[in-house]
Amino acid sequence: MKVADNLLHIKQQISHACQKVNRAPDEVKLIAVTKYVSTERAQEALDAGIINLGENRDEGLLAKWEVLADKPLWHFIGTLQTRKVKNIIDKVEYIHSLDRISLAEEINKRAVKKMKCLVQVNVSQEESKHGLAPEDVLDFIESLRPFENIIIAGLMTMAPFTEDEEQLRNCFRKLKGLREQIKNCNFDFAPCNELSMGMSNDFGIAIEEGATMIRIGTALVGETGEEEKK
Repeated sequence: MKVADNLLHIKQQISHACQKVNRAPDEVKLIAVTKYVSTERAQEALDAGIINLGENRDEGLLAKWEVLADKPLWHFIGTLQTRKVKNIIDKVEYIHSLDRISLAEEINKRAVKKMKCLVQVNVSQEESKHGLAPEDVLDFIESLRPFENIIIAGLMTMAPFTEDEEQLRNCFRKLKGLREQIKNCNFDFAPCNELSMGMSNDFGIAIEEGATMIRIGTALVGETGEEEKK
């Protein structure tokens, strides 16, 4: 299907989820995850009116950057190796996967502007997932105070791949609770307004639980070869 057709359907789902909890649809940023599709398909997403594109590897982002440059707002959503920060730091609007001090040090050193970062939290405590344990998040964010080129814009998590709605809701609620705890600290370097949570299979529930960013790949732009993964 065309991206525009998929987008229409997803916007309806976003609107429905927002109505259920008295939120406005424009409170939710839709990120088209283009990591498994061609540059042409990413361009189709832009043509459909999508502004935010997400990539999880520096190679994929750089390949699309050669054609699309800064027309989209780029989100780096995957695990970021410290040695690869220099490749993407001047091209992305957000980094969704800050999870260690060594990475913060490199981002701070390489940043060409204040970099908006989201701290990745492994709420589900799955060994296959990256991110901080929930109980470590506040201390980690406090340790970022000296890094003048980093703004902690929010938190990110990946929920378990399950059809158990209550398990998903618990995951998203825990992340929102953490976000509120951090906001209440009133850190000037960590406004922590964003909640990046929800993917193709669970974004409606994520919106109901407070997501401000949803990362949609398969349901929006489809895939070429490999399926959208957690």
